[in-house]
Amino acid sequence: MLKKLAERTGLKAVCLAGGVAFNCVANGKIFDATPFEQVYVHPATGDGGLAVGAAYYVWHQKLGKPRSFVMDHAYWGPGYSREEIRRAIGSKGLAESGYSIAELGEEDLSRLAAAIIADGKILGWFQGRAEWGPRALGNRSIVADPRRAEMKEILNRRIKHREIFRPFAPSILREATAEYFEKSHASPFMTLAYCVRPEKRDKIPAPTHVDGTGRLQTVTRDANPRYHALISAFRELTGVPVVLNTSFNDSEPIVCRPEEAIDCFLRTQMDALVLGDFLISRS
Repeated sequence: MLKKLAERTGLKAVCLAGGVAFNCVANGKIFDATPFEQVYVHPATGDGGLAVGAAYYVWHQKLGKPRSFVMDHAYWGPGYSREEIRRAIGSKGLAESGYSIAELGEEDLSRLAAAIIADGKILGWFQGRAEWGPRALGNRSIVADPRRAEMKEILNRRIKHREIFRPFAPSILREATAEYFEKSHASPFMTLAYCVRPEKRDKIPAPTHVDGTGRLQTVTRDANPRYHALISAFRELTGVPVVLNTSFNDSEPIVCRPEEAIDCFLRTQMDALVLGDFLISRS
């Protein structure tokens, strides 16, 4: 269908929508199998994104308004202030229960969180506004070390409790994509799967699927500065510009509020939790 579309239009860019556009394996093959050179897939490309399509159809096609907005990130959900997070921590009685709680500056937060991951521990990462769509993209994520082949099994046993064949995603610094993957086209919404370069597969075995591919998320400083800083700090420690990313949940919808993140942390075997500027660790 895409080949025919390219022949009819002569265009080099295509935008995909509908639930079928979440087939990241098929999406990743578009560059090799068709003349298209750019692919855009909306982060909520299923039913959740229909309202945006309807609104923009009216705005551009019916009213003739010029194009201006580009959705280059998915962080459109609820966000919570430092005081709201502080109250949530207090309401759960974490300090009284023996948990270590530290409020940190930007640099220390990234450095300490990266060290936790590099040490093989599992980190809950709760920042900013929630993602719109089914993918956790660094604001409501569980993050772990991609270098450890056993990490996928550990995550499933301790937290996720899901089918063993389901892969976890590599979040990679946008500027390092070509170093680790055979394609370098941006994939900010985790909707494309590329082959991991053969010489890099033993560097990031945990998020590399059995067929040698990874459903990657490319992370930029502009779209998500704090997640970019975390991955950059991990690279400084390990030489690897990738972290394993999976959604912040356990057999339920992805957490949205700070209280939900704390509840998930407490009932699972997560080692540490970052809530905004706060680092919470088990004693």
